[in-house]
Amino acid sequence: MASLLLALPLALSGCATGTGDSTAAPDRQVKQLPADRPFDYQLGGPYTPPEGVRTVVRDRTASPEPGAYNICYVNAYQTQPDAVKWWQKNHPDLLLRDADDELVVDEDWQEPLLDISTADRRERLARIVGGWFDGCAEKGFDGLDSDNLDSYLRSDGLLDRKQAAAFAELLVARAHKAGLAIGQKNAAEMAPLGHKLGFDFAIAEECARYDECAAYADAYDDQVLVIEYRRADLKAACREWDGRLAIVLRDRDLVPAGEPGHVNERC
Repeated sequence: MASLLLALPLALSGCATGTGDSTAAPDRQVKQLPADRPFDYQLGGPYTPPEGVRTVVRDRTASPEPGAYNICYVNAYQTQPDAVKWWQKNHPDLLLRDADDELVVDEDWQEPLLDISTADRRERLARIVGGWFDGCAEKGFDGLDSDNLDSYLRSDGLLDRKQAAAFAELLVARAHKAGLAIGQKNAAEMAPLGHKLGFDFAIAEECARYDECAAYADAYDDQVLVIEYRRADLKAACREWDGRLAIVLRDRDLVPAGEPGHVNERC
């Protein structure tokens, strides 16, 4: 799922100047995801976490929650809709295009895909995305939610799983160099490979709904954060996985606490 806090173009351009070498605390030790701790998924805007929650996922434009284990959301394989013009101006060849030279777009979120089809493009993109990772580390985040690993499935056949894995390997190395743990986001079919590539944990949306939680749990030794969006799926997840995986029910718009439509429940 794309972040609902879209990065401002000015903030994006400021973070996109990173080089191939991490500049954010290269000697910082990676702090692994705490096991069996309630978490909250706050991509729609930060707010004080519910009582007992000490792991929080927030957009990279937000600040970490004091005293919590903080995970920084980064859209690693697709662009934010309001950043398309920035990409077109500064790195037009890094946006995936079809045979008609039209942008290939994730229609669910109106996010153009990044072009990870060649080693050169992957290296260049890793420097840009790596700059965002460094920004997360400098803010004090502990881990990363690197979204859209499965974007190749929405590429109309122009990208494949091998290319997605090759880019993931670069991102994992960059994250660890910055002192950040990094989570595999969705793509249950890639969980065993993702763990081999070096991802430290998994973040799975609707794995109970689609009967995918076991794939993540097996690959990541239960180091899995589960987000469900339907109460029936929360009940199913809790029935099978409570005590092993961290599970939360959120509203699909991920609105902050206190705003209409906010939903936030646990087992």
